[in-house]
Amino acid sequence: MPDPAQPAQPQGKRLAKPAGALALILAGVYAVEGGYVDNPKDPGGATRYGVTEQVARQHGYSGDMKVFPRSCDVGAKVCADQVYIADYVDRPGYMPLIGIEPAVADKLVNIAVNMGPARPNRWFRESAGVPASGLPLGAPDLAAYQMKQARQGVTPACEATLRYIAVKQEGEYLRLIRGNPSLATFRNGWVKRARNLHPSGIACGARP
Repeated sequence: MPDPAQPAQPQGKRLAKPAGALALILAGVYAVEGGYVDNPKDPGGATRYGVTEQVARQHGYSGDMKVFPRSCDVGAKVCADQVYIADYVDRPGYMPLIGIEPAVADKLVNIAVNMGPARPNRWFRESAGVPASGLPLGAPDLAAYQMKQARQGVTPACEATLRYIAVKQEGEYLRLIRGNPSLATFRNGWVKRARNLHPSGIACGARP
């Protein structure tokens, strides 16, 4: 579920239908998040396609969350594609990474949707050997990753990065459960999500 603490981005021109690696990444998110869910144990509240009602409202959606649209190509002004691209691809700095290594971007987007981008950004920086922070990724971070590719090879660098991030992700889920035992109901799903290194099926080194 998207992090409701993250501010919404202003609406711009109508979103073009995602294509290529970005379309695969979003499809992977939807496969995990599902349709309309209103689990009383979920602190995010009611969601559709993983978008909370609070986040949808921040983006200007005023309709029933049960029919919140996935795509803006049905005439909708606000949709799940738009929310994800604005808040969980563009703003965290993942769009350029899709062009460098879409498999790593896939994992980062998937985590950011579930717990916000600050933690996956920190873990990515740690894996690339640069000072860790939760700020959006920038040119120095991407350059550090490309240097890692040059040293280790494209596929080994990708695989090592994904393994590192997955361990951190699983550890964070377990920390959250220890702090709030009521979240234990999500443990199996969270652990499965963390251990899935390729949420959208994009292999390291692939160019969808």
